[in-house]
Amino acid sequence: MADDKRLTTRAADFSAWYNEVVLRAELADYAPVKGCMVIRPNGYGIWERMQRTLDDMFKATGHRNAYFPLLIPESFLHKEAQHVEGFAPETAVVTHGGGKKLEEPLIIRPTSETIIYHMFAKWVHSYRDLPLLINQWCNVVRWEMRTRLFLRTLEFLWQEGHTAHATHDEAEEEARRILGIYRDFAENWMAMPVVTGLKSESEKFAGALRTYAIEAMMQDNKALQAGTSHNLGQNFAKAFDLTFQSEAGGIEHAWNTSWGVSTRMVGGLVMTHGDDNGLVIPPLLAPIHVVVVPIWKNDDERIRVIEAAHRVRSELVAHPAAFGNNDRLNVHVDSREGMKPGAKYYEWEMQGVPLRLELGPKDLEKQSVFSARRDTREKAPIPMVGIFQAVVELLARMQVDMLAAAKARREAHSFRGPITYDRFKEIMEGEGGFVYTGWNGDPAVEAQVKEETKATIRVIPDPEFRSPEAPGTCLVTGQPAKYEVVWAKAY
Repeated sequence: MADDKRLTTRAADFSAWYNEVVLRAELADYAPVKGCMVIRPNGYGIWERMQRTLDDMFKATGHRNAYFPLLIPESFLHKEAQHVEGFAPETAVVTHGGGKKLEEPLIIRPTSETIIYHMFAKWVHSYRDLPLLINQWCNVVRWEMRTRLFLRTLEFLWQEGHTAHATHDEAEEEARRILGIYRDFAENWMAMPVVTGLKSESEKFAGALRTYAIEAMMQDNKALQAGTSHNLGQNFAKAFDLTFQSEAGGIEHAWNTSWGVSTRMVGGLVMTHGDDNGLVIPPLLAPIHVVVVPIWKNDDERIRVIEAAHRVRSELVAHPAAFGNNDRLNVHVDSREGMKPGAKYYEWEMQGVPLRLELGPKDLEKQSVFSARRDTREKAPIPMVGIFQAVVELLARMQVDMLAAAKARREAHSFRGPITYDRFKEIMEGEGGFVYTGWNGDPAVEAQVKEETKATIRVIPDPEFRSPEAPGTCLVTGQPAKYEVVWAKAY
């Protein structure tokens, strides 16, 4: 860090910049247990708004919330072979309880497929019980060796949806529906553009038939897997004897899906929008939408401008905002004494509050406030008459502009068309980005590229993201390609 105030710049060290923003914007802090974090009110406020929005989206499509135990019998994890192979290295195991050794060790859930499908098997008897659409908000534990605040921690918060269906096609439709919800949320609430598509076999969820994902590009041009949706086929249904009587009278295994996003989305928000002055929060997810900073030089001015600042606040919070799912704007008046306005500006910019309104004696004379956008740092006066509508329109415009800016950054670092393997290596060793190329479908080729460049196949993209000439020829072998894929280094 250059001094006590200035952040390390993104260009100088993106990783250091990220950690400093998370800590100094008071989003999270390190916990006493290595690899764990404490989510502070600023960070949890963002997560709460993410949670509220997604919860409404899930419920609008017929899903209901439930809660399942944190502890899972170890034997459950072994019932699905691919699942145990994928998660065994990350599990935390409880061997003692109440001062005694347990007869069977218990797993602290790394994910809940096993316990949930055990319960589904008790609840589902007939096709009339299907579909069963369940979601839970909870914490999970994965014993990660390399951790990073929000992006990868031993314990994190998430939602995990789990469903049971009568047919493969219904399960497939569900997995794709949820992928659409995740994309809608990422783009229209987080202002974070994503590429959607299918994961390769080596990158799919352990135990899934197929995995879909949303992939976002961060400002260092690395990919962030921001959400996944899995068609689990009948693997878990067979492992846990989840059967139902079909309409024709036979006994069949159910078809399952699972899907989830986590607090890593908060990290994605930081890396998508933050700048060298700190955090930038899209208005729809901001715990505080507007901060009003009264400015004065003496006691007489102080009384007048603070009173005016509270009148502005009252006007802004008096009406439903018709802005996202917030009934009212959240407006804070910063009337702290013994602190210069510039210091307050610095603090609120660091914390990413979307809009700052400055109010001094001269502004009072003009019956206006002076506004400063956090995203572009543009400043302009706003008349007090009609201030509510003007602020709501400005926040809505900021939300749209932030998505457009992030999308433009992504496209500026996306590479399409014929690319040689040597050129591909140059990109991955240099600026990075999303590279769209052909792939012959051979896992050995995928592994070779990962070994030589550290790039992985992020997704086999959905049609709207594919190049006109896709799939072309394979990046490595030159053979006719089976798929077009998106390569990138990733978090």
